[in-house]
Amino acid sequence: MIYLNKETIKDKIYACWIGKNIGGTMGAPYEGQRDMQNISGFVTEKGMSLPNDDLDLQLVWLHAMEQEGPYKMSSNILGEYWISYIPPHWNEYGIGKANLKIGLLPPLSGEIDNDKWKHSNGAWIRSEIWACLTPGFVDIVKKYAYMDACVDHGYGEGTYAEIFTASLECAAFTNRNIKEIIDYALKQIPEDCRVAKAVKLVIDSYDRGVDWKITRNLLVEQSADIGWFQAPANVGFVILGLLYGEGDFKKSMIYAINCGDDTDCTGATVGAFLGLLYGTQGIPSDWSAHIGDNIQTIAVDGSNLQLAKTCTELTDRILKMMPTVFKANGVDMEFTEGEHDLSTPYRNGWVKNYWKFPLSEYLSQSPYSYDGGNFVHMNARVVFEKRPSVKPGESIQAKIILYNLLADPRRLFFKVHLPEGWSTDNYQRNLLMKREMHIAHEWDVTITAGENVEPVNRVIVEVTGCSRAVPALIPITILG
Repeated sequence: MIYLNKETIKDKIYACWIGKNIGGTMGAPYEGQRDMQNISGFVTEKGMSLPNDDLDLQLVWLHAMEQEGPYKMSSNILGEYWISYIPPHWNEYGIGKANLKIGLLPPLSGEIDNDKWKHSNGAWIRSEIWACLTPGFVDIVKKYAYMDACVDHGYGEGTYAEIFTASLECAAFTNRNIKEIIDYALKQIPEDCRVAKAVKLVIDSYDRGVDWKITRNLLVEQSADIGWFQAPANVGFVILGLLYGEGDFKKSMIYAINCGDDTDCTGATVGAFLGLLYGTQGIPSDWSAHIGDNIQTIAVDGSNLQLAKTCTELTDRILKMMPTVFKANGVDMEFTEGEHDLSTPYRNGWVKNYWKFPLSEYLSQSPYSYDGGNFVHMNARVVFEKRPSVKPGESIQAKIILYNLLADPRRLFFKVHLPEGWSTDNYQRNLLMKREMHIAHEWDVTITAGENVEPVNRVIVEVTGCSRAVPALIPITILG
């Protein structure tokens, strides 16, 4: 059991969204500017925050968590919410949704034909909701950050960036040292990824006393080959603001936005992080009064959703959801009027096994892989070694990785449903699934296209098990 002081957590979460709105509103007028800026505050009228997709999408994610529940939350569910409730088609948003609509499941949806934008900013700017639902528990928040980011960023730098910012924000609930938090968040992503290199560049420059403008230009040079609106440099601008601003809300915000580029995103993330770090006492009252409590949306279709209309409502709904999210991840928690107590969080170490496929293994998989379904008695993952596309008569191999979710052995039987004229030469029609949970069981299938190959070709692998009532239907989409 863990105990969280309700008023402290509530104050930090509320400050997170106020800070998010401040940064988004202040930075939005300069979005896309490639030169350094020279701002000193707001240029918008007092009394209203500007709409920002950074916050909009997180309202949808909270609704998804409330409706679907944390026990079955997955990238596939978030993908369905993308298609249903998020209209914009720009950059990675549009590519991810186009792939989803033809049956390419995450992270394949964020990988196919997305070389330019899978390293961009669309994911790390929407990470606060996961941190607020799992305060202080980075092992859990990484799971949700990955689920979210891979839908439209695959295995790109955009996914590493969201894992980093979610970890950063999650740790801010229980640590007040900015440098320690940054170092800790860095350990959650591959040390050789470009996001990590950008963050390390800022840390090194700050430690050596390099002027912030020089550091900013070094970040631009470091990312010159992948261009603007990309995650590595912009995450670097966030860290620049936090370190050179030395914890001061106004200084940090102005440093980050003055770096240019995706200024609404960098400002919003700085504001959200410092809100989580210090609570409302760390946010200047004149700036919070300037934007108010309301949430303005622009990038969601909320006609069939009950989206939060204010930062106050958003905070209250997160607090209500939080115990269930913890419980789904093996942690019993209660709110208390006393001090936080995180000393005995996990039930028998269960959380270590809860995520059936560890993050490091996910990120080391072929980029052409995806979750094939989470069923009551097993999880499935589909792995291609190359882009899943064929010409007439060509063959492609898929590996299905299965995980037992119940502590009982059973024999599984496979049947492949193919388009007319297609074939498979796999004659291994059954597999013994051992009783040990979380052990990978692999089944390979080679699929050969017939003379007729459509632009989108759907294959279904039907898996039945002894003493299991419902078959598992694993989708395989192959492009023509």
